[in-house]
Amino acid sequence: MDKLKVVTRSTRPFGDGCFLFLLKNEKEVLMMNLISRAKKGIVLDGAMSDELERQGVKTNNKLWTATALINELDKIYQAHWDYFTAGAELVITDTYQANVQAFTQAGYSEQEAEKFIRDAVKVAKKARDDYEQKTGKHNYVAGTVGSYSAYLADGNEYRGDYELSELEYLAFHLPRLRQILAEKPDLIALETQPKLDEPLAVLNWLKENASDYPVYVSFTLKDATHISDGTTLEQAVSAVDKFEQVFAIGINCISPDLVAPALKEIGKYTFKPLVLYPNLGASYDPKIKQWREFKEKFDFNKLTKKWYQEGARLIGGCCTTGPTEIKQMLV
Repeated sequence: MDKLKVVTRSTRPFGDGCFLFLLKNEKEVLMMNLISRAKKGIVLDGAMSDELERQGVKTNNKLWTATALINELDKIYQAHWDYFTAGAELVITDTYQANVQAFTQAGYSEQEAEKFIRDAVKVAKKARDDYEQKTGKHNYVAGTVGSYSAYLADGNEYRGDYELSELEYLAFHLPRLRQILAEKPDLIALETQPKLDEPLAVLNWLKENASDYPVYVSFTLKDATHISDGTTLEQAVSAVDKFEQVFAIGINCISPDLVAPALKEIGKYTFKPLVLYPNLGASYDPKIKQWREFKEKFDFNKLTKKWYQEGARLIGGCCTTGPTEIKQMLV
């Protein structure tokens, strides 16, 4: 990277065209490095909600973790930092439920909403850069795009019982996605997707407008062979696998019990690295906007090794997991 930057600066006198060409090459190198690391294994972070709540953020509202973007950026920074310290090599921005529509519904202007979303990417990148300056280790930031169901805030991430057209999906997602892209994360995460048509709408737009960004897609599950709305994993994985910029495909926010059989099923339809970040087996209560207590315990050190053998390469934790679990997930 340092050598590439030196070459880029030294060629500036030869004209902006050459300079921009080399900048594009630098972006391609970054993408190649990410994909190369993904093939070997990348540790993801865990839940943002639990870490914010531990610091006193009140997330029991329709904005959920996005509440912290309004005036508690320091706590988001700390959450990212704690995950880096625990061993995470890729953190996800606090934009899962941070969409323009939710912020305006809560009484904020579109301009304020756009700033909140940009700040989410900025604070994640600052934590990443500060950690690199301290340790010398370079990590990644994924700009996350949650599904329309997250905006509904009624647990629909695990049902997918809504129908929108491609244009309606884009009308919802683009106000947020454009702000995320403007802050230049390393990649885009289309995560916690209960349906197929929704990520396909976003992927089609990205292909035409931001094709240089690597993307991973992760679905929620109804069972080990179907995503939440009943679409088969065969159909879902095969469809997103066709997009060149999708470098990893997988599942998240599911019980660890479902992971092994689902990974086997997904692996039938793609050769790309598999992404996986389960919860701790709890179920979500949308009425009280909290996770129900659970008693089962999981040894993520042993499970991570098993999941790695099944093809998982980007491994982390979702809701109800934290730095403790991430320390166990080193791959």
